[in-house]
Amino acid sequence: MPDVRLASPQGKWILLTTVLGSSMAMLDSTVVNVALPRIGRDLDANLSALQWTVNAYMVTLAGLILLGGALGDRFGRRKVFVVGVVWFALASLLCGIAPNAGVLIAARALQGVGGALLTPGSLALIQASFHPDDRGRAVGLWSGFGGIGAAVGPFVGGWLVDGPGWRWVFLLNVPLALVCVPVALRHVPESGDQQAHGRFDVLGAVLGALALALVTYALIEAGGGGAVVVVSAVAGLAAAVAFVVVERRRPDPMMPLDIFASRQFTAVNLVTLCVYAALGGFFFLAALQLQVVVGYSALAAGTALLPTTVLMLLLSARSGELAGRIGPRIPLTVGPLLCAAGMLMMLRVGPDASYVADVLPALVVLGLGLVTLVAPLTATVLGSVSVVRAGLASGINNAAARAAGLIAVAALPLLTGMGEEAYREPAAFDTAFDKAMGWCAGALVVGAVIAAAVVRRPPPDCKRPECLRHGGVTAPPLEGEPVRKRLG
Repeated sequence: MPDVRLASPQGKWILLTTVLGSSMAMLDSTVVNVALPRIGRDLDANLSALQWTVNAYMVTLAGLILLGGALGDRFGRRKVFVVGVVWFALASLLCGIAPNAGVLIAARALQGVGGALLTPGSLALIQASFHPDDRGRAVGLWSGFGGIGAAVGPFVGGWLVDGPGWRWVFLLNVPLALVCVPVALRHVPESGDQQAHGRFDVLGAVLGALALALVTYALIEAGGGGAVVVVSAVAGLAAAVAFVVVERRRPDPMMPLDIFASRQFTAVNLVTLCVYAALGGFFFLAALQLQVVVGYSALAAGTALLPTTVLMLLLSARSGELAGRIGPRIPLTVGPLLCAAGMLMMLRVGPDASYVADVLPALVVLGLGLVTLVAPLTATVLGSVSVVRAGLASGINNAAARAAGLIAVAALPLLTGMGEEAYREPAAFDTAFDKAMGWCAGALVVGAVIAAAVVRRPPPDCKRPECLRHGGVTAPPLEGEPVRKRLG
């Protein structure tokens, strides 16, 4: 049985290294958007290159995150976590010294591989190391510190972009890793799943990532037309079909399709797709809108986006408690509608926008929508399947959210007629941004309708701190508890 106490020196070191590791991945998912205009200018990159700067990371992360968790169970969570941190840091270094957009995009894809290795292991290490009496508080501290990191990420990113330069958005990960790795090797006990068996579903992981990459490429490049786009789209759909076939036939699939037999689980994942597609598109475009159209500096744009995450940190616990009493249907219906209202309020954000009168009210309404839905959504996912499959269910839900975000980043410029040079033309970008907010709001309304129509059964009372104190806006929190240890 895990026996490390939180008050002990070892417990504090374990908490430090897991917070640092998870913060590397979480910071990167929030700070890069703020740096995009400066990256585009310095590397002479067009809009599609900026889309790939975001999506190359998301493709490999979303496609491999389930495999990353399985590798940790089999070979040791500490070992895979350390490999992920080192990999992530080296890829970040390559991002920081990238001489052109092509190298930056390739390095971002490598970053996603590292993120897929370290992200599942961070929480799992805490839950596998601490004494049961201290585990809840340790997870709560981990989640709270991670949420603070997500909240200050855009601010730090803006400060770096306006100060030493956008490259330090990536280079910052290197000193974090230099602290994280030695502490993990010295103080974190190794853990794993002694009952893990069977072969890894590498083929499934590759097909999933390939389908995402090809469909994303087709969407981003569709404006130029041509046979390559058509071939990419067809090949992406074929890879998606092959993924389903492989997962159906393998004895140990990465994503067992029978988990979708739960109507509740399927419905909540559809809500997840709608919500996080809208959020992914919003945060990609809002950081550009504030800089390109409103004229904010990178620091001002990053600071302007803080209210959404701060509200999540302050109020998610109360929202989770309320949902535990009334069930998930109302929060999962009202939350997306509030988010949709916030995005439509962003239509007021133009060249002469006032932060207090125009930007802040929209972000507050959006933040209240996130507060309303994120904790109940995670609790409902975990409550819709058997306890033994809670980790798998959470991983699928997290991957679905990330996949939805990357598809939205790829598709919205195409749907709104945003040209390759739009982010250099304020008037054109403003027009396209308004159309994009309509699409995002529409996706949220669809999610609300699905929740109202299908979500019914209240989940078990979810007291997991990672549900209630989560601060990220790019994906729902992961459930990392080693299930067999919990059942034993």
